[in-house]
Amino acid sequence: MPASITHASLNKEKHVKYWLRCLKTYLPNAYTSNEAQRMSLAFFILSALDILGALHTKTTASERAGYANWILRCQHPDGGFRGFTGTMTGDENRNEWDAANLAATYFACASLAVLGDGMERVRRRECLEWVRRLQRANGSFGEGIGKEGVVEGAEDMRFCYVAAVTRWFLRRGEDMEKVEDIDVEGLVKWIEASVTYEGGIAQGPFHEAHAGYTYSGVGALMVLGKLPRRTSDSKDEGRMSAEFVESVTKWLVLRQTLMLHEEDELPMADEEPPDTTPESFPPTFHVQGAFPVSVADAILPNGLIEMSQHDLQWAGFNGRCNKVADTCYAFWVGGTLGMLNREHLQDFNAIRHYLLDKTQHMIGGFGKLPGDVPDILHSNLGLAALAIMHDPDLKSIDPTLCISLSAKENFEKSFPSQQARGNLHGSNTAESMH
Repeated sequence: MPASITHASLNKEKHVKYWLRCLKTYLPNAYTSNEAQRMSLAFFILSALDILGALHTKTTASERAGYANWILRCQHPDGGFRGFTGTMTGDENRNEWDAANLAATYFACASLAVLGDGMERVRRRECLEWVRRLQRANGSFGEGIGKEGVVEGAEDMRFCYVAAVTRWFLRRGEDMEKVEDIDVEGLVKWIEASVTYEGGIAQGPFHEAHAGYTYSGVGALMVLGKLPRRTSDSKDEGRMSAEFVESVTKWLVLRQTLMLHEEDELPMADEEPPDTTPESFPPTFHVQGAFPVSVADAILPNGLIEMSQHDLQWAGFNGRCNKVADTCYAFWVGGTLGMLNREHLQDFNAIRHYLLDKTQHMIGGFGKLPGDVPDILHSNLGLAALAIMHDPDLKSIDPTLCISLSAKENFEKSFPSQQARGNLHGSNTAESMH
């Protein structure tokens, strides 16, 4: 009998302690440069505690109300949210340095939903009008509005995602139907133009496919209701084709890779594999010999070498071809597969072992790479990736919004008539691929 390998499990208690330190004490000085993005840090912390089921047991109602009040203080009079309160100098002194930005607006909306705030105090009309002004003629979105009304920021798929999701959060209720909408079809065409020959989605047209941008593009399509329904004709007008879904799925699955460090090498075909395979792993794979190797390459017929189950036990995800595995891509890839209802195509055992054995830190949280200290972004996305895989110690999450299903459901209950009518673009996002 082969000897079994003992793998780590999620140390929930230490993760909760890590996040409470992040929430209630000073962050390390490395975060000083992120002060202007404090809204994003707030979201990652609050959402992680919620996914761990600790937000309402480890904080008081008064504390949570205080967090919501701070978020609302960052609301800009002209629409949108600031990244932090440091630019607020009073209405009479407001200038181009005191501006809302699109990413902070998404994080503010998502954080309020996690906190159970119904957004009654959000200037939803002004915010939606501001988001519409950020859309360019080519369908993409910028980050903010600068001098003389110029849209600033790169043509970046991430801005398209946060614009679409912000719209999902705020375009609710009878009065919001009267607000002029964004150019939905223009946005869809820009996303379609950013699909590469490989099947993934890039930052924009003519760029390289990347897992983070692919998540952003698919997420935007999901909340806009533009992915094909399984129960309808794939040629529905205004929807992406079923062929797109198959192509992007294949590209995503190919991101699961053996690479942990740049110096890692693949075993030669004539090497004797160690006899330490856990019975829970899939059978021995035959994979391509090119470096690096992805688990999904096992299905390809040419240039094969044999690799044991032991070699594949820590197969993480990378974000692009020829890159090392990284904690955050376990969510960018796994979350996108979840949106497409294809999460079962990843090797759950291998990615769990990568996260729990290689990047989970002894003090709680996750590092970016094996051996790295934990940071707020990767610690949140590591938990989110495990939640996609239905970890029993974590809440289930909505992969499109990157918040727990319970937070999403409680938010939607604030708009019962909207939920019943289902007339919001993408309001049936979870059902569109089921």
